[in-house]
Amino acid sequence: MRTALTIAGSDSGGGAGIQADLKSFASVGVHGTSVITCVTAQNTRSVDSIFPIPVAEVRKQLRAVLGDFDVRAAKTGMLFSAEIVRTVARELRGTTFPLVVDPVMVATVGARLEQDDFGDALVDHLLGLAALVTPNRFEAERLSGTRIADVESMEAAARAILRLGPQAVLVKGGHTKGPLVDVLYDGRRMRRLRGRRYPKTLHGAGCTLAASTAAYLALGRPLLAAVESARRKVAAGFRQSYRAGHGVEIINSYAVAD
Repeated sequence: MRTALTIAGSDSGGGAGIQADLKSFASVGVHGTSVITCVTAQNTRSVDSIFPIPVAEVRKQLRAVLGDFDVRAAKTGMLFSAEIVRTVARELRGTTFPLVVDPVMVATVGARLEQDDFGDALVDHLLGLAALVTPNRFEAERLSGTRIADVESMEAAARAILRLGPQAVLVKGGHTKGPLVDVLYDGRRMRRLRGRRYPKTLHGAGCTLAASTAAYLALGRPLLAAVESARRKVAAGFRQSYRAGHGVEIINSYAVAD
């Protein structure tokens, strides 16, 4: 069985973060390992507190996993602080497996999931290690300095983000208006990936997309095929979403479309 690694925060509500990532890995037959960067007290209505794990413990988790498992792909989610970003980047530098960076900044329920110095550290230390970065509209605007209003401005943002160092950029269109289009750019070709827009916001969708992409990369699929499979998986997760709490619904990270 292939192994993938998630480096992210723990969601006490079980809908996003490490929990969504491990469900996504398992659903496609990939063994999941994890490095927990933060412990959050959250549910489907709010994020009540964030406790960042001391960087020494983050480092120990990374070394424990990388020192034993044949990791075939990894993804990062909520890293929260510049200190954690720098620690993760130092430990991943020199690895050869593909890294998917989900630049998590704000929760579905609106809570901020980053400290003030996070964005600069992400650009300076981590994006250059990424095979793919997967920002939503708001994260893409932050990283690129481009206001996104349509597909053309999504493409402009993708070009700007690629110049920051990743091998490819997937700007997600879930928070834009009109037909659903995600933009995938690798410096050679700009692709518009179309899909069905579902009339609801779900907890854990971004985590599931990034983790599923990493899982398919771990299985040996090329980047475009991995992204397309992950998008179909997320669409299935939207169709099979469920209500476990009293707030937003949760994506079904176990759903598999192919």
